[in-house]
Amino acid sequence: MRFHTEHLVFNTKQHRQYINITGQVNAALTKSGIREGMILVSAMHITAGVWVNDAEDGLLQDIDEWLEKLAPYRDDYRHHRTGETNGDSHLKSLLVHHQVIVPVTEGKLDFGPWQQVYYAEFDGQRPKRVIIKVMGE
Repeated sequence: MRFHTEHLVFNTKQHRQYINITGQVNAALTKSGIREGMILVSAMHITAGVWVNDAEDGLLQDIDEWLEKLAPYRDDYRHHRTGETNGDSHLKSLLVHHQVIVPVTEGKLDFGPWQQVYYAEFDGQRPKRVIIKVMGE
């Protein structure tokens, strides 16, 4: 078993932003030389997430609206008593989760026809890290 690790850093221009990182995940796989195994992609912050889904603009807008309905910004989150104002960002992160595992087969990301990897930022405009760990043979 071999391992290869890459780090990505994002400093988004917007408070909430969704970034297709499939190219960076694929580049890490290529650099690793691993042909069979898996890739773990994990957001290293509690107000960000990672998901696998379709890369369609309308769907991204639908996801954003859905997340905002389920975890809207409000002034009365108990978390805000700490001096933070990002209670909704923590809840949105829980909804999309912080990591995904992608299978690797014959040196390629083993996706369905429309699947892509996205980094979801819910409390941006400051540097945040994503780790990509390739594992296999």
